[in-house]
Amino acid sequence: MDFRAFTAMIAAAALLGNTMACSSRSARAPAAPLPPAVMDPLLEAIDKPYVELFETAARLEFSKTQIARMREHQRQSKEYCTGGFKDRTKALDSELRKSQDELQKRTKTISDADRRTLHCRIQNLQIERREAQLLAEHGIPVAYQNRLAKLDLIEQWPAQLQQIQEELRTGVYSSRKFGDVKDIGFRDVGRGQENDVKLGKETIDEMKMQGMIPPEVDNEVVREYVSEMARRIAAKSDLKVPVKVVVLNSQEVNAFALPGGFLYVQRGLIEAAEDDAQLAGVIAHEISHAAARHGHQLMRKATIASIIYQAAQVAAIIMTGGAVGLGAYYALQYGFYGLGLLLSLDILGVSRDFEREADQLGIQYTWNAGYDPSGFIRFFDLMATKEGYVNGLSWFRTHPPFYERMVDAQRELHYLPKKDNLIVRSTQFDRMKQELAKVTKRAKEDEKDKPTLLGREKDCPPPKKLDYKPGDPIEKICAPLAAASAR
Repeated sequence: MDFRAFTAMIAAAALLGNTMACSSRSARAPAAPLPPAVMDPLLEAIDKPYVELFETAARLEFSKTQIARMREHQRQSKEYCTGGFKDRTKALDSELRKSQDELQKRTKTISDADRRTLHCRIQNLQIERREAQLLAEHGIPVAYQNRLAKLDLIEQWPAQLQQIQEELRTGVYSSRKFGDVKDIGFRDVGRGQENDVKLGKETIDEMKMQGMIPPEVDNEVVREYVSEMARRIAAKSDLKVPVKVVVLNSQEVNAFALPGGFLYVQRGLIEAAEDDAQLAGVIAHEISHAAARHGHQLMRKATIASIIYQAAQVAAIIMTGGAVGLGAYYALQYGFYGLGLLLSLDILGVSRDFEREADQLGIQYTWNAGYDPSGFIRFFDLMATKEGYVNGLSWFRTHPPFYERMVDAQRELHYLPKKDNLIVRSTQFDRMKQELAKVTKRAKEDEKDKPTLLGREKDCPPPKKLDYKPGDPIEKICAPLAAASAR
């Protein structure tokens, strides 16, 4: 379903004033769609990648009124879709309680066949509820936040670009924090890094004792590729301690760094990256956390034991095994976020300045190591647009606002001296991806027979799934709500 059809459907639902089974939609229905001549070109623009928008924003001709109307329409569409999935969550929760009550009342007299039917119903309701909740709380907001950020970019970037060009002309840009990029490796970015090694080792030991670290990827080509990339970036960074790399056999799209140069990269992140430059941008970001001693500063605010306890609470769901259905897939992404809590800004209440600083340093280190630093922006866009509202929970959960983050990254790219022959995609990357596909295939086969909290009853009818795959626009997820409301 295209955007115009979706907005027309929403408008029809609003005009009819019908209600969904769970609650009224009239308070959340978006305004009528903008005239096609205004809606379509703007929508086409905000669906473009950030890299392309940065290049073309100055040539786009949209009035402030047009942008404001589109912004309001996007905001209302988000409210409508988010509200619909919140209502769906409540409705599923009610169905779940009724089914559990029925099971409790009939447990002494029910036949084995009926018991299994009820078990399957409860199991599927749990999966569907989890999916709806995560879409309402994370997936849909991420997708619309990304679009609103691109509207901000169209409106504000031309003026900011002029300011950057003036700063380049006058040379004032070189006085920014960490502006001495020609001195990378000799700067005082994180004094005392060597004191963090012991803390990092203790943290790893504690995580292993708690069973919180998944197994490593058992493929030498994959491990060596990632390790070599990390070593190359670390050698061109401000990290003063050796980087120690572990590639985890986890579908989570994330990486995390512990104090002392311990870097953990999940299989899912490597799978998501489309080229060397994207992966290098993320790895450099994590190395920046270690170089700037962000982990050390966080751990001064909370004991290791308390951090581990919180992480264990969130990650517990994954520890029993594999996924069952799309709802369980969302839950796995949510649950495995626990591994990243050692640098969780939300849990520890730490300023998001750490993330901004790691973005800036990471872009510098990527550039200094010979990789295309725009890969970081392209990976961010991939996660927010194509994958983010399915896979990117931990990636977006603690990070600064989209627009601010992308503009800061693009500004840093303008300030960096020009370099030729920066790596974007290599034959080594392609070979690594081929080997990684084998690892993923084995992992999926192994997950089939693992016990899991998410699916105790085997061979149940599949839960109801959204007709969705990564890469589809957010309207495809929201459209069934409008269709149900219009009936």
